[in-house]
Amino acid sequence: MRRTMAKAAFHTALNLLFFALIGTGLLALTYNLTHDTIKLSEEKEKLKLISQVVPASAYNNDLMKDIAQLEVDELLGGDELTTVYRGRLDNKASIAVLQAIAPDGYGGRINLIVAIHQDGKIGGVRVASHMETPGLGDYIEISKNTWINIFAGNSLENQRDMDWKVKKDGGVYDYMAGATITPRAVIKAVHKALQYFALHREEIFAQTVTGTPIQQEKNK
Repeated sequence: MRRTMAKAAFHTALNLLFFALIGTGLLALTYNLTHDTIKLSEEKEKLKLISQVVPASAYNNDLMKDIAQLEVDELLGGDELTTVYRGRLDNKASIAVLQAIAPDGYGGRINLIVAIHQDGKIGGVRVASHMETPGLGDYIEISKNTWINIFAGNSLENQRDMDWKVKKDGGVYDYMAGATITPRAVIKAVHKALQYFALHREEIFAQTVTGTPIQQEKNK
């Protein structure tokens, strides 16, 4: 009896292992088949957002190929290398598009792209992705609200550090009543991206090999 039960358990375990291996294989196959397609789709969406915040008159190089990888930095909010897209006009630095993360959104990370002109003024900000509550968090999306345009033209020079807050907290930025966590997170992330740019402007536009990480000292 015991031998029969042990044999049955053994066969059950083998079956479970078999189906687990099949499932893992199918997931890996699906990932390999769709990875490039998904990545291409993400790149197209990113290009669309970049075109909204970087005017064609601001550069005449290949913005999407003039790139470099930025080392991890707290001011950009992430924990891995990020890409910077560099615009040049007649071979002179004109605008940079940074990827920044607001880690403290209501629903988690809010991924942003921030275009900053050589003079330190913001060209525009767009939300690449977020997990905010539908309705309350939708207004950070340009397709649903113009709120995100509030940053255009702002810089560290024309706004004090204390201004980079919602009006409720003593700053200058409007927000949607009943939903302050989302704008707080976005405003703080944009402010930090500007600070990062101010600290590393020359390194960002340096003529480094495409795709090579830009080394920088850790911020004190």
